[in-house]
Parts: sequence; structure tokens; C-alpha cells
Amino acid sequence: MKTKLLKTISVLSLLANSAFAATEAPRPNILLILTDDHGYADVGFNNHKTDVKTPNLDALANEGVVFTDAYVAHPFCGPSRAALMTGRYPHKIGSDFNLPVNGSSTGIDPNEEFISKTLQRAGYFTGALGKWHLGELSPYHPNNRGFDEFYGFLGGGHKFFPSEYRPQYERLKKQGVKNFNDYITPLEHNGQEVRETEYITDALSREAVTFINKASEDKQQPFFLYLAYNAPHVPLEAKDEDLEKFSHIKDKKRQTYAAMVYAVDRGVEQITKALKDSGQYDNTLIVFMSDNGGKVSKGGVNKPLKEGKGSAHEGGHRVPMMMHWPAGVKGGAHYNYVVSALDLYPTFSHLAGAQLPTNKSLDGKDIWQAIISDKDARKGESIYVMRHRKAAHDVSVRRDEWKAVRTKASGKWQLFNIKDDISEKNDVAEKHKRLLQDMITDVADWSWSNIEPQWFHIHKEGDDWRQDDMPRYSETFSLKKGE
Repeated sequence: MKTKLLKTISVLSLLANSAFAATEAPRPNILLILTDDHGYADVGFNNHKTDVKTPNLDALANEGVVFTDAYVAHPFCGPSRAALMTGRYPHKIGSDFNLPVNGSSTGIDPNEEFISKTLQRAGYFTGALGKWHLGELSPYHPNNRGFDEFYGFLGGGHKFFPSEYRPQYERLKKQGVKNFNDYITPLEHNGQEVRETEYITDALSREAVTFINKASEDKQQPFFLYLAYNAPHVPLEAKDEDLEKFSHIKDKKRQTYAAMVYAVDRGVEQITKALKDSGQYDNTLIVFMSDNGGKVSKGGVNKPLKEGKGSAHEGGHRVPMMMHWPAGVKGGAHYNYVVSALDLYPTFSHLAGAQLPTNKSLDGKDIWQAIISDKDARKGESIYVMRHRKAAHDVSVRRDEWKAVRTKASGKWQLFNIKDDISEKNDVAEKHKRLLQDMITDVADWSWSNIEPQWFHIHKEGDDWRQDDMPRYSETFSLKKGE
């Protein structure tokens, strides 16, 4: 394990009336916990009435900072994760769609440096656990994207019980099958197949503890751990003892979903204990968020947000998020301004004292000073979401308290004061026509530097794209007569 002297970061002093506090601290360990299809309302720190129980996440949130207006850069898995790792909108690097299903020979351009590589170059011990979904062949493998350690699976999802998926895999392998469904492939450790025996969520929590303990052996080297649980993504599969805790929930999908989230929270308890036992707790920055909104048809709840996974409305890309770092911030606070998953790359780099590649472009911004001073990091600035549909696209623009959105379902541009109308019920486009047009112009200008998708999830998506002569942005970014 490489060693480098700890650098010291100076965290800014705060206003006397701020709920945040800061100290000078060594470069922090960084633990990014990502859940999969986890609803905005399905954590206690966002919704104390939820029937999903997350006591350990809530404890960290209550001692840290809750982000009420946190967004990801895309409303479903692969593009959202690409944005997280690269700090780029997926549309700028051609990762607008999930990678091809059941085996992929492509991935994000290796010249696009991931946050893991940037931190690795700065002397961090790096690890990725769980769901990857960013490329399967060697050039795109986690160990070649800046991660010293990888334990997990490369595809877009996985079954949770080895006793169920392993026999399916072995049977097909004996038949000479070479291309397997992602959900039944063996897990791997640094490219080598492993025979996992535990429920996958528990296995990932176990491996996180192992990584933390290994990192503690070298006090000179901070760590970056990307812990990407695949819960509560389908298939909805939970342990009997977890299901029993939610036996009062009559809806079976919701019951299983709740049990899956609870299993993640059990893991967070083990991880927190490992950090404390190894003396790393106080100087570990823990960031928790979901990759996109909860899937409503599979048990997720995003209320009071509208819709869910895949949507350009709030429920698709506004996610639960919290941050905890005893040595860096005094908690018990809420940050009530817009933040984006795109901001994590530059913010982590700042805290790590890392030097960005000279050719690296970033679409987010370093929000650390804004967080600790409780100031709006992007006042007057817009963030965007675009999901491709046939012909026109589903698009949203968030700027300050305003949200402009157009979906295929509505067929028109709408405008909401999202601070006063979080559920997007009261369209005020007629009252603020010039503001709406200005926001549409914003996202139209943003779109012209997007590149063509480099792959499609299924062949038909690619066929449709070509047959419909996509992207045809002019049909999306023009107000129809009467709008």
C-alpha cells in the first residue's frame, strides 16, 4: 500500500448564527454509500412517518447534514452512476442509456478519469463494492478505473440469494452457455470469481468492514470507499428475519422493499462500528444517497414528490442524501439548497487535496464552502435532467425555487415553484412566460454540446433512435402555440 504524508485542509470559519461548525482536520477518509432505486420518502430522516426503518442512517443524518434538495444527473441507474464517477452529465460522454443488457463489450471512455483515479493519484487507498454497471471488459473494469479493491458484480443488477442464483448459473454453464443474465453471474474479487454464500446486501456490508479494517493498517493513507448496494432494486428478495419485522405491511412488494432497505441499514450499523473500533470514525466523511428515485411499481415511495424512477418530475431524480463527518462539520442541520451528484467529484477532490487532470472537464462544482457556511452554492444557476423518448424528450430544469419540466405524457412545458409546490400540482407557466422561456433556452443551449449515445440498452432503442432521426431537439425546446 502506497503511503503519502497527510495533507491538512483548512475548513472555513462560520457565521456565528450558522447551524454548521468546522474545524481543521487531516484529509478525510471518504465513504460514499449508494443505494439503488431508493425512494425519497424511504428514510426516516426525510419522513419520520415512513414504514421503512432506517435507524442507523437516521442517527448519522441527525449528527450530520441532511440535503433536502439533492439531485442526481439522470433518473435511472447507469447514466446516473456514470455522472457520479465522472463528474459529467451522461449526455456529454455518450452514456445516456444503460449499457447493453446481458453482457457488454463497451463502457465509458477510459480517457474520462473517474473520481477514484483522481483520489488514487492523490494517495488514497480506494475500493468499490457492489454494483458497477459502468463497463465489463478490462478497459472499463473497476481495477482499471482507479480502484485498488473491487468486490461485487459488473452488470446492472443481481439476485440476492446465492443458493438461488448459483445453481442457475452452473446449470447453464454446463450446457455451454457463454452469455449469462447479469443477475445470476458469480460475484468477483479483483477479477477473480468468488463463491459467495451470504445474502448479497450482507456480503457487501461484510466486505466494507473488511476494507475499513485493511485501510486502518496504514494510518498514513486515507481511503475512498464506494459502497454501491443493489438494494432495494429488483428482484425484490429479502431475508425471512427482515421480512418478519415488517409483517404489518400488507402489500407484499412494499414489505419486501422495506426489509431490503432495513438490511442496508443493518450494514450501516456494522460499518459505523468498524470505523469507531479502528479509530477512523471521526475523520471519515460519509455521504449517503440513492442513484435515482424509488420505483413506485416495486414498493418505492417518493412522496410528496411526483412520480418515481425514470421520471423528469421530482420523484425520478430528487433523492435522499445526507453527510456525516465529526471532524469536519458539526451536524444537526439541513442544507436547503440545490446540490447535484455532479458536485461530489470536485468537492471530494478539494477535500483530498487532489489535483485534477489538466484535460478534465467537470459539470458540477465544489460545494464545500457553501455547505459549511450554509449558503446557496448555485444561486441563479440551472441543473438539468434529460431522458430520451421517441421524438421529443422528457426534460427538467431546476433553477433556484423554479422547476421547468416537459414530459411526453404532458406534451407541453410546465413551470412550478418547487419550494412552495414540491408535488408539482400548480402549473404557473401562464403567469411566468418569460421566465419559462428563459429556462427552456438554458437547457436548449446546454443540449447542443451533447454527443450521440455511444450505446443503447437494447437493440430496439438504437433502431428507434436512427429511424426517428433523433435527437430532434427542436421539437423539445420550443413552446407550442398556447403554451
